Amino acid sequence: MIRKKIKKILVPLDGSKNSLRGLDEGIYLARQCQATITGLYVIPIYPRNLADAIMPFQIHLTKEAKKFMSDAKTRCAKKGIVFKSKVVFGSPTVEIQDLSMAGKFDIIVIGSRGQSGIKEAFLGSVANAIVHKSKVPVLVVK
Repeated sequence: MIRKKIKKILVPLDGSKNSLRGLDEGIYLARQCQATITGLYVIPIYPRNLADAIMPFQIHLTKEAKKFMSDAKTRCAKKGIVFKSKVVFGSPTVEIQDLSMAGKFDIIVIGSRGQSGIKEAFLGSVANAIVHKSKVPVLVVK
């Protein structure tokens, strides 16, 4: 039986401890398969009528995201893994799905819960949506 080799891994990140667990598992998998990792940090968008009031907050979130991605790149480099970072604005579920298909990733490695205040029974809302909607294999890390 011929198995598809894993060469490109997508790891959605949001700054939470669970997303770091997902990154660590992605690093482990990448080392086993000589794969590269793309980290995706999605900053949620807000309605246009609140843009003026929220703009300083979005600037703060962007700086925070870039710092987190820099730390993730360092973490990967220490293990000898090539890490590409991408920070975007949008809906996390939509952006993860779109990038996974456009980038032709072999697997998505995602933490079970992120920074969302909503506590679901077993999975976070984003991880749950990705598991059910993705056409790419998904590894959920608890």
